Amino acid sequence: MRGIFIIVSIFTLTSCWPTRVGFKDQNFPEEWKVFHVKTLDNNSSNTPLSYPANLSEAIKDGIQNNTSLALGVSPDDAQLQIEGTIGSYTITPVAILEGDQASQNRLTVSATFNIYINEPEEDEMTLRSTRFIDYDASTDLGVVESTLLDAVSEQIVQDVINQLFSNW
Repeated sequence: MRGIFIIVSIFTLTSCWPTRVGFKDQNFPEEWKVFHVKTLDNNSSNTPLSYPANLSEAIKDGIQNNTSLALGVSPDDAQLQIEGTIGSYTITPVAILEGDQASQNRLTVSATFNIYINEPEEDEMTLRSTRFIDYDASTDLGVVESTLLDAVSEQIVQDVINQLFSNW
């Protein structure tokens, strides 16, 4: 009797067990298979030279890691085309102490993206993303800049993904 109970229990549990659990591919059309990201343009004079290419690669990685979309070699193959421009890159003091000394600075990056959708019907979206991170003013920016830009890039990539797939 105990053996039958174990067999029935195992059968019941395994038949109800999900075969696949994931959060990918929600809220976008089935026709979307391939995307293309053009290297971002830079309209800000003080942005590090490598940052537009790094942010473009971060967007590609973010979409590939969070969806089943494939990266296309040319825009002609893609159902989604993403182009953009880095509009500003600023460093401003945010926490002023007496004597006009800053205890914290803020690195702010603004980017504008044009997203062209070719299927199921042609459409265009514009996304403006401004993200920042604060850091200690006594820290040399040259030492921490790449780490700060990585953190800002993660936020911008999330904005792009949310715009594409969640319509937030």
